[in-house]
Amino acid sequence: MERVSGGYPPDITLESLTPEPLLGREYQDRPEAVHERLRRRHGAVAPVDLLGVPVWLVLGYQEALHVLQNDAMWPKGMQHWRARNEGRVPDDWPVAPALEADNTMARGGADHARYRTAWDAALKPFQDPGHPQTRRLKDNIRRTANELVMLLAQQGRSGTADLAARFSRPLPLMVAGELLGASRAQSERALMDIWRILDAGPDSALAAERVHTAMDALAEEKRRRPGEDFPSYMLAAQPLLTSSELAHELTMLMGMISDHAGILIANAVVEIITGDGRARASLSAGMIRETVNHVVLRKPPLANFMPRFPLRDQRLGEYVIRAGEPVWIATAATHADLRSAAGASPDRATSTRAHLSWGAGPRQCPARELATTITTLALECLFEHFALLELAVPADQLPWRSSPFVRGLRSLPIRYELRADYEIPSPDPSVAAAKRTASEERPAQASTLRRLLAGTVTGTIDPHSF
Repeated sequence: MERVSGGYPPDITLESLTPEPLLGREYQDRPEAVHERLRRRHGAVAPVDLLGVPVWLVLGYQEALHVLQNDAMWPKGMQHWRARNEGRVPDDWPVAPALEADNTMARGGADHARYRTAWDAALKPFQDPGHPQTRRLKDNIRRTANELVMLLAQQGRSGTADLAARFSRPLPLMVAGELLGASRAQSERALMDIWRILDAGPDSALAAERVHTAMDALAEEKRRRPGEDFPSYMLAAQPLLTSSELAHELTMLMGMISDHAGILIANAVVEIITGDGRARASLSAGMIRETVNHVVLRKPPLANFMPRFPLRDQRLGEYVIRAGEPVWIATAATHADLRSAAGASPDRATSTRAHLSWGAGPRQCPARELATTITTLALECLFEHFALLELAVPADQLPWRSSPFVRGLRSLPIRYELRADYEIPSPDPSVAAAKRTASEERPAQASTLRRLLAGTVTGTIDPHSF
């Protein structure tokens, strides 16, 4: 296959190529090696096999930015996928449930603006620094983070632990429960099912049905009894939303907050411990938001964006992409291209903010401020209370999830040592009784989430089951 001036000849199609399988052990452990091999062979855009289905993978920063900023020419929406419309995508393809979700992240078409307006209105009370709910939410995040550290401390001032199971996953789950105003025991099961969907497991279709049922029930409840929570605010902004439509949006919120924020916290700890020094330097300088910026540049939680489908044939990189062919953007690969172009120096404490971790253009992530807030408060708590946090296994043995969507850890084994001035609270029967009384006055789901939090820490709930 030979290039011609301006790229490969236009008669080369995605179906005529022999794409390299994307998901495999090497991609799971060292995706940057896979990205660079594809870049050397194909340039900024490469054909890959995604669990038996050929797709285009965008590796170049400028090419990705062009696609993201031109939503009209590169829309989302499975209805645009030519191969699927022609019956050439298997019905049981495990990635399909995530792509078929009728939510703002996956949906194409003119309705996006209406849904985005509702999202912005529903998130405003939790992202506006001057809003009392934002202040309450931050206080609750700090309190929950400190409780998690306290539970960990009760097993000893030093030792080993799975920081993902005992901190980075339960903390965002508590936040998601508060945002949803949930009053049933379904939210934790919904999170486990969201994991199954994002990891494209064999039961992803059944998981999608279960999580939609749970969120539909919550939507019905909020329609009957609205409160100061995300679904109620969304219904106030768009009263004509059906319960089913709202359920899809609530599933998206669960994924964004519970899963992606949890990944971001864990990835931040890994980058601070093992990275090139810039994240640690910004943390030491007290610039925690800059630390998070380094992390989303080098270890973005969202590995590959939802696919786009060009409305007409057009060249991207070395290839002509045909109308209706799926184009996926590999976030970390585009960031490597950006860092190379920018000539980033490892001794700089500040980094470029031109990364694509939150997307770009009209579909930029609506909850980016909330995810950043959760992560910064989590890191503040960790590095305030611990004198030592280091990996308990070599960095190349960390257990990464195999997912076409996210780049996150199954577990984060660490060795820790509390600061000398950290006082481990001793159980006080009167305080425990007061807490029990207070919890009985809260909605049922809050106590359920509290039990889940304690269960993941104490081991009564398997942390690898969600």
